[in-house]
Amino acid sequence: MSRALERAGFAVDRSSTLADADLKLYVTDYDIAVLDRGLPDGDALELVRGLRDRGGGCLVLFVTAADAVPERVAGLAAGADDYLVKPFALDELVARVHALTRRATLTPVETELRVADVVLEPQRARVTRAGAEIELTRKEFILLHELMRRAGQVVSRRDLIEHCWDEHLDPRSNVVDVRIAALRRKLGDPPLIVTTRGLGYALVVGE
Repeated sequence: MSRALERAGFAVDRSSTLADADLKLYVTDYDIAVLDRGLPDGDALELVRGLRDRGGGCLVLFVTAADAVPERVAGLAAGADDYLVKPFALDELVARVHALTRRATLTPVETELRVADVVLEPQRARVTRAGAEIELTRKEFILLHELMRRAGQVVSRRDLIEHCWDEHLDPRSNVVDVRIAALRRKLGDPPLIVTTRGLGYALVVGE
């Protein structure tokens, strides 16, 4: 499941116990948690109830072999947002997570983001500048989306790593700088992404 989601472009952190999952959900602001109901140290229902009790807004997709209606009702009542019964095709899992991602990151009116002459359309995964389409990798698209969503603000490398990569990326790696350089090159002139040394990157909104 993790490999399928990573191939689809998602940053995935993995846990094999409720305790580890609970810790990760406490310290990291995830968009989505995919949880198996039957984990070695208990039922993920309790994890989701705790998440909701402390105000966690992370969307939850349960996967389980328990397909009885009362089981599904219990999961949804505990705070799950979707339910996928085993066995399932990995393509369906990826499609469900994509659907939840749109709920997690887009408001009903956010059909596009505009900064200067750059337009990003999240639902179509399309970027144009001055009307000309720009071909981006999925990671470049996610980076640009994060910068445009926070246009005019300096976004730290740590924030970009947290939102665009998984926990296994070494914070000392230069992969963020490499991706930003590629994105800056593809966006062309005049440059829109500025570097604030020691702090991070910002997408400029004016002169």
